[in-house]
Amino acid sequence: MPGSNFLIIRGIVGVVFGFLSFLWPGVTIAILVTIFAWYAMIDGITNLVLGLKRSDGNAHQWSTILGGLTGIAIGVLAFVWPGITALALVWFIAAWALVTGVFAIVTAIRLRRELKGEWILMLIGVMSMAFGVLIFAFPAAGAVGIAWVLGAYAAATGILLIALGIRLRSPVLLGA
Repeated sequence: MPGSNFLIIRGIVGVVFGFLSFLWPGVTIAILVTIFAWYAMIDGITNLVLGLKRSDGNAHQWSTILGGLTGIAIGVLAFVWPGITALALVWFIAAWALVTGVFAIVTAIRLRRELKGEWILMLIGVMSMAFGVLIFAFPAAGAVGIAWVLGAYAAATGILLIALGIRLRSPVLLGA
C-alpha cells in the first residue's frame, strides 16, 4: 500500500529518537529542544506527505494533513525559541502529543472500513494522548525524567508505526 514506507520511516525515526533519549538522559534542555524539534518536524512532514498523497479528499486525508501541519508548527516553534524554559518545553511536548493523538484516533476511526488493523493506529493515538496527559499532570518533572518518558513514548510509537507499515505491505493482511 502506498505510504507504508513513510510509516516505517516514521517508526524508525521514533525508535532512534527514543534510543537517543535513553542514551543521553542528562542532555541539556537546548539539546533536548533540538532533538524534539527535529522529531516533531520529521513526523509532521511524513504525515503531511501521506495526507497530500491521498487524492480522495476524505476526512482521513484532512486529519493526516492537519496532524502533519501541527507537528511541523510545533517543531518550528521549538527551533525559533531554543532558550525556552523546561516548563515551556513540557507544555509544547504535552500539547503536541494530545493533538497528534486526537488526529490519530480520528484517522483510525475513519479508516476502520478500509483497513484491517486500524486498532494499531488507535493505540498510537491513545498512547499519545496518555503521554500528553501525564506530562500536563507532572510538569515539574526533571529533564532526565522528561527525556526518558519522551524516549519511551517515541520508541513504543515507533515500533507500532513500523508494525503498521509492514502490515500495510502485506496483501494477505489487507484482505486483498
